[in-house]
Amino acid sequence: MATQKLYAGAKLREMRTRLDLTQKGFAAKLGVSLPYLNQMENNNRPVSTTVVLALAQEFGMDVTELSTGDSERLVSDMREAMADPVFADDTPPLADLRLTASNAPALARAFLSLHRAYRQTHERLASLDEALGREDSRIQASPWEEVRDFFHYCDNYIDAVDRAAERFAGSADARLAATTALETAGITILICDMEGLRHYDPESRTLRLSNRATPSTQVFQLLLQVALFSQDSLLEATLDFARFQSDEARAIAKIGLANYFAGAALMPYGRFLAAAQEDRHDLERLAIRFSASIEQVAHRLSTLQRPGAKGIPFFFVRVDQAGTITKRHSATRLQFARFGGACPLWNVHRAFETPGRFLRQLAETPDGVRYISLARDVSKPGGAFGAPVRRYAISLGCELRHAEALVYADNLETRHDTAFEPIGISCRICERTNCHQRSVPPLERRLSINSDQRGVLPYEVS
Repeated sequence: MATQKLYAGAKLREMRTRLDLTQKGFAAKLGVSLPYLNQMENNNRPVSTTVVLALAQEFGMDVTELSTGDSERLVSDMREAMADPVFADDTPPLADLRLTASNAPALARAFLSLHRAYRQTHERLASLDEALGREDSRIQASPWEEVRDFFHYCDNYIDAVDRAAERFAGSADARLAATTALETAGITILICDMEGLRHYDPESRTLRLSNRATPSTQVFQLLLQVALFSQDSLLEATLDFARFQSDEARAIAKIGLANYFAGAALMPYGRFLAAAQEDRHDLERLAIRFSASIEQVAHRLSTLQRPGAKGIPFFFVRVDQAGTITKRHSATRLQFARFGGACPLWNVHRAFETPGRFLRQLAETPDGVRYISLARDVSKPGGAFGAPVRRYAISLGCELRHAEALVYADNLETRHDTAFEPIGISCRICERTNCHQRSVPPLERRLSINSDQRGVLPYEVS
């Protein structure tokens, strides 16, 4: 079996710069000639065994850093960014991406940061709906919206909190781990008939959970209390980093981070990612495996964005019966209306008509990107006769190129254009001219009105 050659020119240059050495001085310490070092730094030659030993002996370098896989991760991230339609006519070959990642990693990271900024700016166009709906568009965003944006622009993945939850969970049963942790801390847990889901009394150190809640909800609330009790310093440090504009936003975000910890402890990253891949992202199988709800599983799938161990980039959204988006996140190029309802052509709205069933949809957005979208109702009974039922529908989806990894894509016809339904973000920023469900004209298009004729709409979009 041939030994793989090690090219690490960028790492050598970074180390030499950090040590403030010239190429000549660095070559002398490594025991190689100046031309040989120059060739290694430019990846024209592999790093020799002699140089590896010299790095360890002379500088105490952990030589495993030379092959940590940063280049491959950069190549993967750049390939994903290059799939954006904006690069449709200028996609570089894979060999160029690999050269950039290995020879100019700082440039590659700068490109990825620029592309993320472009995506965020493009997504912010959806906020025009809000501005148009206000008498004064200069009003500061509400604390709730500020917190929602915080999670959105973190790609819905908080690394420190996620890893802390994974360490807490270990391989133990989530309910047992949470109960043990709280009881060890002197907290009494009572399951009783009560309004709401959870109530903690700090004076008596008593935690009450509703017996009307499902087992998965009870476990989630136990883990949330663990986060508030045992992870306070971590949550506060994360909040300091976020720099929210108001105390209300900070308080809402703390609950959000505690919820994040609970979900990550219930479905620990490594085990959950492996199970999702094994089960081909079957939500029902994953819910049984981790004693979680369908909604909890769908939401967790949208958070699997750990650097070096990413899952499929999913979008996740929850809507109420009025079509208002109550939860949203997208690790894909698909973005949602930040305010108001989603596109009426999207299958998430039809989920209320078929309770208990998964609906599949092949969809195409105006930018030409194609998706597979899964929708289902997630109604939440009140737990007693006459208690109000909260009705929601969720949607989980990804770009079509990941379809083979989803059990829900089996037997779908993806070869014909007519199989894909046209969907958008919101009418105000959707450029489709022939949509039969359009409610308002697009913002940046001129209209043509002819009183002598009438089509689906009372105007035509230029």
